[in-house]
Amino acid sequence: MDKNITTGGGLTIGLDLGDKHTEACVVDGGGEVLETFRVRTTQVALDRALARFDAARVVLEVGTHSPWVSRRVTAAGHEAIVANPRRVRLIAENDSKNDRFDAELLARLGRLDPSLLSPIVHRGEQAQRDLVLIRARDGLVRARSQLINQVRGFAKSLGSRCPASSTEAFPHRVRAALPGDLFPGLETMLAMIEQLTAEIRSMDRAVERLCKERYPATAVLRQVKGVGPITALCFVLTLEDPHRFAKSRSVGAYLGLRSRQRDSGEQRPQLRITKAGDALLRRLLVTAAHYVLGPFGPDTELRRFGLRLAERGGTSAKKRAVVAVARRLAVLLHRLWVTGEVYQPLGYKGHVAQAA
Repeated sequence: MDKNITTGGGLTIGLDLGDKHTEACVVDGGGEVLETFRVRTTQVALDRALARFDAARVVLEVGTHSPWVSRRVTAAGHEAIVANPRRVRLIAENDSKNDRFDAELLARLGRLDPSLLSPIVHRGEQAQRDLVLIRARDGLVRARSQLINQVRGFAKSLGSRCPASSTEAFPHRVRAALPGDLFPGLETMLAMIEQLTAEIRSMDRAVERLCKERYPATAVLRQVKGVGPITALCFVLTLEDPHRFAKSRSVGAYLGLRSRQRDSGEQRPQLRITKAGDALLRRLLVTAAHYVLGPFGPDTELRRFGLRLAERGGTSAKKRAVVAVARRLAVLLHRLWVTGEVYQPLGYKGHVAQAA
């Protein structure tokens, strides 16, 4: 019998986390349902509910509450299994879906073999808090871009055109080129853009402080041109422990930068990337890849690799080259983090190719 199967007195508890309430199902080693219960999704209520059981395997699906719940489960002496929702299709596609049945299904799957759930390892609380800074900054940048696009669109619809400018200079340039009464709310929108820019600058300074004071490993990653403090910090906080990966090439797949695979017989179709893992970090790596391949990118092995792919022609050659460079960049950053080596822009090809 597989060692992962809970037998004897071992219990498996499935938790279907809701925003207000959580449904739970307790299954014994023989697969019999011992108990079902409902509890409020709060730290106090969950701690009290789990304290009634000896060390058990607790299975929950990833979601908004899963990071802190998994930490509370571990602190209570239980084994926490956070299921990857991409692998729990039995729940999503069930014709008789309800919270209580979902909790039982999680318990039964976790009892048989946790590897079937492709468990996710949540980062620690401090890393999660620090990562919120980067995500909050990203939200402000998106809001600022939306406001700028709206100002340009409103002006264009009235027969005017906003001047070309950098994001930070946009309010000043617009005030100098367009009348303040062009449309209602123009000055308010420009003031909000300026306020957002000031807040983004403040967050940038906070990111720099975090890199220097709490995450010095980011300095090694920033040796690569195109990788700034935000990308480096996001990379370190998302992976958290570089030794989780036996090989650096696994990082590309972990971040969803490898192609899907649907091979059958002699057929080997070219498919899109999986887009698994953290979407923000993947977007930052792709942005860095654009810089590497762009007109200001320095001559490096990474750039030469991408340009060779782009020269193969085809409508999607450049897109594939950018993704390939982003994947290899992830491999390179992980290797630099683990080894602490001095990055050589040229001549580093053998190390990265071997790792990738």
